[in-house]
Parts: sequence; structure tokens; C-alpha cells
Amino acid sequence: MARPLLKIQRYFRRKPVRFFSFILLYLTAGSLVFLHTGFVGDSSTGENGGRDPMVASGIGNRVASSDGRGVGMMGRVLKDTRRPTPRRYGPPWMKGAGGKDWEGRGVDYTSSWNRALKGRNAKDLDDGRAKYIGCYIDDTAKRALRGVSFFDYKKMTVFRCQDNCAERGYLYSGLEFGAECYCGHKIQAPNASESECIMQCKGDKGNLCGGANRLSIYRLELSQESARHYGSAIFKGCFHRPDNVTLALPISAVIQNMSVEKCVDMCTEKELSLAVLAGDRCLCGFPTPHFSLHEMEDEDLCLHRCHGEEFESCGNDEYFVVYQTQVQDNRCMDRRFLPTRSKQLIALASFPGAGNTWARHLIELATGFYTGSYYFDGSLYNKGFKGERDHWRSGRTICIKTHESGKKEIEAFDASIVMIRNPYKALMAEFNRKYGGHIGFASQAHWRGKEWPEFVKNYAPWWASHTLDWLRYGRNVHVVHFEELKRELFSKLKDMVLFLDLEVAEERLLCVEGQKDGKFKRSGLRKLDYDPYTPEMRTSIDELVMTVDASLKKRNMAGVPKEYRPTLR
Repeated sequence: MARPLLKIQRYFRRKPVRFFSFILLYLTAGSLVFLHTGFVGDSSTGENGGRDPMVASGIGNRVASSDGRGVGMMGRVLKDTRRPTPRRYGPPWMKGAGGKDWEGRGVDYTSSWNRALKGRNAKDLDDGRAKYIGCYIDDTAKRALRGVSFFDYKKMTVFRCQDNCAERGYLYSGLEFGAECYCGHKIQAPNASESECIMQCKGDKGNLCGGANRLSIYRLELSQESARHYGSAIFKGCFHRPDNVTLALPISAVIQNMSVEKCVDMCTEKELSLAVLAGDRCLCGFPTPHFSLHEMEDEDLCLHRCHGEEFESCGNDEYFVVYQTQVQDNRCMDRRFLPTRSKQLIALASFPGAGNTWARHLIELATGFYTGSYYFDGSLYNKGFKGERDHWRSGRTICIKTHESGKKEIEAFDASIVMIRNPYKALMAEFNRKYGGHIGFASQAHWRGKEWPEFVKNYAPWWASHTLDWLRYGRNVHVVHFEELKRELFSKLKDMVLFLDLEVAEERLLCVEGQKDGKFKRSGLRKLDYDPYTPEMRTSIDELVMTVDASLKKRNMAGVPKEYRPTLR
């Protein structure tokens, strides 16, 4: 045995080039095997004859369309010409052939959902937030759900899709290809076999997210606030006719068979953010001092049936029904750094989870200037908070986010806006952020495990000490309660702008009201179905609330709102 090995060794010593060639061939062969398993290793044995459903759907072509930077070859490798269903091109929101949007109403198949429930475990049908309806056919030319849509090929989950659809007021959410989410008010397609909705969700392998041209559809249990939406439009209320209609709402047209959808579509096409229904007339515009939407009327005054939809109200000549479209009001979108460096450092201080990021969003829109940060958060920078990368002492930002509460750190600022939030809400918000990200949610395992009690034990005292320290060591402190800012946005935000020593632009503040949520708002759909606070926790937190309340009153400020003390009323 040793003699043949010795001959091979002498051979390669004489021919080193051949030795390296042999090694190169070996590595190449291994790489090819690895690539092959990457393409076909996740195949299933469903109706596609053992092929991967993503391959059968031409998913590679669609990824190539959305990226376009070197992945076109991948799309060609994955293309399957034996597919019986129509080929799909690009992400779901792209235009159809000829540059036109998908059209057509189709038939409402919602009432036939019971057929899809056969053979489905009852536990799968209802989780308290949404009810599973069934598997449905989805046609690229005539979508089953025709509201908004989005996709995520890495992190899509059933809950994430439901949250996004519920936030926009849709009744149904549907998942397709394991990564696509569709929303709608009606299911306008027939049922499909449950065996065709077998693709795992990209962000949660334990749940199914449709299949190739197949939707797993859920009916959402919407909160009252979400139900005030109409698809992508937001219901603003009933308002009295403005004194000068032409000046307040410059675009108008009479529409036969008027409906909310027709008016919203018209104003969206005109790129205006308000769709106003006045009988058979549709008016469009922006919120202005002439029509500020601050004096809402009783909705009964607007009860006038739309000619085109039996169950919708279209208002009348005196009382208008107002919806906000998805058109962005650009009057408050411009932001920049301060033209001259500020000599004063103003803190935007809060306990984590008290709405600091939301307040920054409001301040930037209201003032037109970037806010800074004591820290650096790359995700916030990527979402548009460009002052995040500046050093907090740069003087180029209008105020600086901080969660610090030490004497030395507080005295580094010349003035401060201190945000305070109900501790019961703030603790839960920070716990969700800690374990689920800025707009994510902590898992049930975290809530039920040891993490939550330990978190409350450590963070609840910090909620109180943070405010007490800023009241004690801070200079020129302006206190803002999160809940009051939500209820009275215009007036409270106006006070904040004045505290920052800037002139108030009323139209800019009206613009902010229409875009108040920003990009870091959690949907209200995923709420805990139990109280995470034990009686011992509540007793301890209530004592902290009373301490903060007394300290505020000692500084001649308003005490904490009543909702901060749910067990002491």
C-alpha cells in the first residue's frame, strides 16, 4: 500500500502544475454540487409534480424584476416553461401590460368561504385577532384582494400581514408565495384546494402563507379605530361647509352614482390629500385654515345615502363627509439642518417607550429641521432621521433625543422637552421594542417567561427616576404627556414649536396632522388577550405614579393624567 502512495507523491513532485489542477477540479465539482442542492433541495411533492412551488411560479423572474442588479440570470435559471398558470412579472404593485394598473371588479365570492373550512383544524381558524377563511385562487389580471399589497422575501409572517392590513382598515388579509401580503374589503375569486396553499412563511416556518397564485386569506377582527378606514383612505368625519368652498377645496366635480371609492379615486388622481363628498359632488384639496378639520360635527348630519353604494354616506350641500387619501401632503416634508449652529442644546428627553421617536417625527415635520440624538441608531437613520448621524453637540439639529437621566448628562443641556407616558403603556412598548424591534412585537414566550417580570422589576423604577431627575436637575423644562399630544396634536405641537423658539406655520401643522403616524407605529391588532401586570406589579407602579404626580405639582405643573392610575381611581 505504501509503494503506490510513494509513486503518486513522486509524480506530483515532478508535476506540481498537475497537482494544483487536480485540487482546482475537486473544489469546482464541490461548488457545483452545493449550488445544485441550493436550487432543488427545497422541493415539495404537491400538485406541481414534486417541483418547488416557488420555481413553478416563476418567483425568480419576479425577484429579478424588483432588484435588477445582477439577479436576472437567477430568474432565467429558475424559470419553468411547463407551468400551466400564467407567468407573473415583477412585484405585485408593478403596472400591468401597457403601463396600466390592474382593473376589473370581478365577482364577490366572500359568502362562499365555508367551503374552504372543510378539513381545517378548529384551532387554526381563529386566534382572537383574525379568522382563517380558506385558500383562494389569485389571478394577476383580476386580483382576489384589490387593496394595498407588499412583499418581504425574508421576514414575512401571518401576523405581519394581518397587522398591515388591519392598520389600513381592510377586512381581509391574504398571503401568497410565502412572502406576499394582499389586503381587501372583498374576496373576488373562487376557492382553491387547501393542498394548494402549502408554502411556508418566509419569516415563520411554522405557518403557511399561500402558494403559487394561491392566497391564504384571513378575515380581520378590526378595532373601532381601524374600521374608520375605507381601504387606503382614512375617514376624518363630518364637517360643516366652509365659508369659501372654492378657496378651501379648489377641485370639484359632479359624479353620477357617487360612492366613496369614486371620490377618493378622483382626488388621488388629482394628487390631493382630502376627498370630500357633498351629495353627488366630489371636492378635493388640502387642510388649510379655511378648512382645518378641527370642528367636527355629529355624523348624523351627514347621513345621506350615496347613489352608487347603498351603505355609504355621501353628505349633502351643508355637511361634508371627509376622507384622507394616500396622497402625501408635501407642504411639511422638506427638512434640513439648522442654517447656523445653535448655541443652545435642547433635549428631547423621555423614558424608553414613551414616544420619543414619534415626537421627533412630529417636530421635524412641524419645524422643517432635523432632530439629533445622544446615540446612533442605524435603523432610524435609514428611515429618514438624518440628524441621527450628527454628534449631539454639533448644534445643527433643533433638539436632541436622549434617555439619559444622570445629573451630569442632564446639566449638559440648556433646556429640555420631557416626554412622559403612562408607565403601563410605556413599559409594554419598550418591552416590545426590546424583543421585537421598533415596530415589532415580543413573542408570547417572552411575555409568559421570566423576561417580563424581570423587565418590570428593573425598568419601572427607572420610569419614575427619569422624570424626577429631569425635574430636579433640568433647566427650563417643558413637560409633554404622550396621551395629551395624541388627543390635542395641533395645540400641543404648537406649544412645542414655540418652546423651541421658532415661528409657527399653521399650514405646516395642519399638514403634520394628516401624516402624524410616521413609520414607527405599531398596529393595534396584536394585543395581549390577558393583563401582563400582576397585582404586586400594579401596587409598585401606582406608588411610582403618585411620586411623579406630586413632583410635577410641586413645580406648579399639571399632574399626571388620570389614566396613568387605573387601579387608584
